[in-house]
Amino acid sequence: MGQLPGITGPQVALEPVQVIGPDGAPTAENRYSRDLPDETLCWLYELMALTRELDTELVNLQRQGELALYASCRGQEAAQIGATACLRKTDWLFPQYRELGVFVARGIPAWNLAAAWRGTWNGGLEFTAKCCAPISVPIGTQALHAVGAAMGAQRLGEDSVTVAFVGDGATSEGDVHEALNFAAVFAAPCVFFVQNNQWAISVPLHRQTAAPSLAHKAIGYGMPGIRVDGNDPLACYAVMAEAAERARTGGGPTLVEAVTYRLGPHTTSDDPTRYRSSAEHERWTALDPIPRYRSYLRNAGVWTQRLEDRVAARAQRLRTELRDATVGAADFDVDEVFTSVFADLTPELQQQRRALRAELARER
Repeated sequence: MGQLPGITGPQVALEPVQVIGPDGAPTAENRYSRDLPDETLCWLYELMALTRELDTELVNLQRQGELALYASCRGQEAAQIGATACLRKTDWLFPQYRELGVFVARGIPAWNLAAAWRGTWNGGLEFTAKCCAPISVPIGTQALHAVGAAMGAQRLGEDSVTVAFVGDGATSEGDVHEALNFAAVFAAPCVFFVQNNQWAISVPLHRQTAAPSLAHKAIGYGMPGIRVDGNDPLACYAVMAEAAERARTGGGPTLVEAVTYRLGPHTTSDDPTRYRSSAEHERWTALDPIPRYRSYLRNAGVWTQRLEDRVAARAQRLRTELRDATVGAADFDVDEVFTSVFADLTPELQQQRRALRAELARER
């Protein structure tokens, strides 16, 4: 069906923006620049490598019984680091539950994230001090929070931008639809960064939407939509920088779809071999963003063994600090689950607390 006469609107290209090819060589892309200072290029590599190492340690900690659950971001480091590193420190970030790279880029210690996955009452400290909301496990609710914060900044005359990090599965949720619609209608300074890792737990993308792409959904809301190679950190950096500047200068929201892949399971409770093929996994493993970006830096004459050694040493230090802070950490008082919500406990909560205390007493 063609476009209606006299009606114009946003257009979305199906081909993702890519400035670094799978082999690490520069592409022919000329709209978006890859010309960043060498220090920034090295910093991005360091953040990606640290994210991968800390992600591995968090999985190990869960397997050893120190965390209740963990959602790995392995394979999505380029999308998360590229999209966060270009922002101002005063821009507010609203993550889902797979955004370790976002936290690393913002300087939030990994043990605070580990505390959240241990089920502590505070959900992890230091997030808001870094203009980052705590992790959000309910699918898509953080998108509404991001738009609300953006509208608040708009009314206060601030020039900050908010970013809602969502997954492909979240685009099937009503909360995300409402967030996109509100943001567009009120021209909120918000960017929706959708990490399309191809699977919503065990549901593949083609069973989640009939749209040509997730970025095409932006057309229905009257906002710009753009697809970017989520395994290309420089492309994610450039696309997010453009979207943030548009939002900051009154141009309203943007929907960015970062095309990437979840190399690990959905969470540590998942077995992805039950629903996806080894051939698919191998195909995407060959597109792993870290060796790809390392090849780019090597071709550009930026990568050195000294850089690699420095990153490896820092990664080992952070992994040790994470383990020392997590292993054997004190459990919180379960009563706080009840006493930190209402000033006066309802009869239902009192009954639930008695039941929980009795259950815990039987286990001792």
